[in-house]
Amino acid sequence: MASEVLASIPLTSLPRLSQGKVRDLFSLPEQDGEKPTLLFVTSDRISAYDVILKNGIPTKGAILTLLSAKWFQVLSDRVPGLKHHFLHLGPPATPGLLTADEQKMLRGRSMTVRRLKIFPIEAIGKLPLRGYVTGSAWGEYQKDQTIHTLPQPAGLAQCARLPQPIYTPSTKAELGDKDLNISPDQARAIVGDKYASRIEDLALACYKAGAAYAEERGIIIADTKFEFGLDEETDEIYLVDEVLTPDSSRFWSEADYQVGRDQDSFDKQVLRNWLTENGLKAKPDVEMPPEVVEKTKARYTDVFKRLTGVSLEDALNKLPN
Repeated sequence: MASEVLASIPLTSLPRLSQGKVRDLFSLPEQDGEKPTLLFVTSDRISAYDVILKNGIPTKGAILTLLSAKWFQVLSDRVPGLKHHFLHLGPPATPGLLTADEQKMLRGRSMTVRRLKIFPIEAIGKLPLRGYVTGSAWGEYQKDQTIHTLPQPAGLAQCARLPQPIYTPSTKAELGDKDLNISPDQARAIVGDKYASRIEDLALACYKAGAAYAEERGIIIADTKFEFGLDEETDEIYLVDEVLTPDSSRFWSEADYQVGRDQDSFDKQVLRNWLTENGLKAKPDVEMPPEVVEKTKARYTDVFKRLTGVSLEDALNKLPN
């Protein structure tokens, strides 16, 4: 399996609409009678503390794409009435749409999705057995006994399970800016009463369903982020973007979990720890050393196999050439 890092997406056959911290979005030609679609392409870039690192993680783009595709299937089966933007892996099979080199580059790291209006918040759900007092939530709890301004019971320990589901939204920042934690009431003001409750219900339902699936495989989803979009023609809400990946979630081993201490995570924690220990947190133009790259890659590939039941190499080999 190739281990080159794809930090940029040299795709010129399609119009590029945007470039985020990890993904590039391209417009796809409209088909008669079909709704507009986009091509989501996931690079091997990695960010921490809202800053993109100079070097990336080999195969990361494929891990995030194929794992998201798996989750869209799982959540569709387990969340009644859920709609999502995922249509299929890879670009449309339109002759002449892309060059042979572009097709090869996109294999395993791209998906065709519905084009929707994106709501400007991210929902970070933290639920019992699926949500724990950790990260920034632990810091806020220690200071104010709240999480996203919501009062919590006294006496919770670090990484303890929360007694009740919590919907903790944040604004989605532009590239280079930081997301901002907000209260559910502030989120409601942003998206409007018409959609706020439905988004909250979907976020919690997706989190519960995803956490239950992960628990069956020995993984705790401590927290995660969901994003939603709107089909303006039908007025229906869709789950969009990536779903329950190591980039958007905090995964712990159920077998190793202990209350009262930091947990060993299958996500960016190796990178975050290295940045913090070396005084590089949120600094620009930082390059990861090889050992941090390899450890992060190992965590991502490990949780991919645990959640999907197949290795990344086998998953890639099953894709059409």
